[in-house]
Amino acid sequence: MASAALPLRIVLLGPPASGKGTQGRRLAESLGLGYLSTGALLRENVENHTTLGQQAKPILDRGEYLPDELMCPILADWLSRQTGGWVLDGFPRSLPQAVFLDAWLGKNGLKLDAAVSLEVPFDQLLVRIHDRVECPECRWTGNRAQLSTGTLCPVCDSPAGSRADDGEENFRSRHSEFVSLTQPAIDHYRKVNMLRTCDATAPQDEVAASMLAQFPHPA
Repeated sequence: MASAALPLRIVLLGPPASGKGTQGRRLAESLGLGYLSTGALLRENVENHTTLGQQAKPILDRGEYLPDELMCPILADWLSRQTGGWVLDGFPRSLPQAVFLDAWLGKNGLKLDAAVSLEVPFDQLLVRIHDRVECPECRWTGNRAQLSTGTLCPVCDSPAGSRADDGEENFRSRHSEFVSLTQPAIDHYRKVNMLRTCDATAPQDEVAASMLAQFPHPA
């Protein structure tokens, strides 16, 4: 695993099923950066019946995003424990969260390097959602064709399957939330010339290569 030329700080944006989990992990690994999936973190808390999980479950079950007053402290706690660069998948999901992140970084003498928006048409997202699977043990995400013997995670060999929040009604609700809440955050990064867009309809390897080419890294 190589290290980035600088301790890059990147946020990854996009609608549900656009590939943020897959591409975020790959980008972080390629650049030697920390990685946080807020979605995976929340689902883990729900499954473990933590206090946060109990607060989050009814909201996630409705296909809604967690309110800023819950998400921002979670994110600040994670950021405070990082010593290098990172890729954030799933934060910010609203304009207030983007403003919070800007303020937190500024207060700590840091800055964001880029916001990457993965772009996929709605009809393709709907197809993906029916095919998506996740491992509850290692949090690998992918599609059914990637499973070992049809049911096992290709990374840790644990049983993997559809995510609890991947029903079509739930997906449509989450996509609506993305349009109303996250699009303003994307527009914010565009206005400050920090946004980089990526066509995420291409095969995974092509998307990963396209994203990696946008950042300085050792040959």
